[in-house]
Amino acid sequence: MTAMTALHTNPLFDRLHEAQRILVAGAGGGFDIYSGLPVALSLLHQGKEVHLANLSFAAIEGLPPDSWLAPDIAAVTPDAAPHQAYFPERTLARWLALHGYPGTVHAFARVGVQPLRAAYRALIEHYAIDAVVLVDGGTDILMRGDESGLGTPEEDLTSVGALAGLDIAGVTEKLVLSIGFGVDAYHGVSHGLVLENIAALERDGAYLGAFSVSRTTREGALFVDAVAHAQANTPEHPSIVNGSIAAAVQGAFGDVQFTDRTRGSELFVNPLMSLYFAFELDGLARRCLYLDRIEDTHLIRQVSSAIALFRDEVLSARPPRRIPH
Repeated sequence: MTAMTALHTNPLFDRLHEAQRILVAGAGGGFDIYSGLPVALSLLHQGKEVHLANLSFAAIEGLPPDSWLAPDIAAVTPDAAPHQAYFPERTLARWLALHGYPGTVHAFARVGVQPLRAAYRALIEHYAIDAVVLVDGGTDILMRGDESGLGTPEEDLTSVGALAGLDIAGVTEKLVLSIGFGVDAYHGVSHGLVLENIAALERDGAYLGAFSVSRTTREGALFVDAVAHAQANTPEHPSIVNGSIAAAVQGAFGDVQFTDRTRGSELFVNPLMSLYFAFELDGLARRCLYLDRIEDTHLIRQVSSAIALFRDEVLSARPPRRIPH
């Protein structure tokens, strides 16, 4: 059961109060680590030692041998792979260095649960991490598996599965953050069902509440700057999720088009996109109906196949739930 806290405190930061070395990791690949940047910066500003990591979609196999902490986990610095145009981890490392922060972002290979768990173990033990915050830009990490649409859950739930089965002495907290409410409608997620799932996690004692990223805060302003920097440095493939969140943080509303990637689709940028929803990772993992199916995977395509097989067995998917208006 979730421990009691006071209304005037933030439950997430209250849970991290005693932690000194915290890993903030992007769950779903791509630019997901940017979604965790406001929290990571806040923890840094509190004097914590913070390390960043991300499940990478970039071609990290060619990084030099001294970049690798262990199989499937590499340290990416601002000068890494200068020939690669798309490299979110390096782009963030460059932004961090420009602003006087430690300029290293760790990149996990896009693998299945077993090797990803080993990579997480190596990273956590290397830095003596005592708390892990897994971040999803979007809400598909909250899908149980029996919904009408799951979005793109493969990488998110591989990350959840890897950490749920990881028991390391000294790691006192494993938490999940979801930000960008509404953005996954672009991928067929029913946000009425997202709210239903959050309510169930509340009943289970795994929901730690929500809080917003405001542009009036130092961290909110820096997040907006980091997203703009990423868009300028990755013009061919800007992040739809973080672009939408940053637009929401700045007060934009409705069909805000900032990239040709969304041409022909109607976006719904809104104030709820700037909300972090916080959860206990183990409680979230227990509600996933197919997590056991992906436990023994070694390749990401095995994860995709296992989820597809599970979906074929779902006799009656929960239909989309309309939010009254």
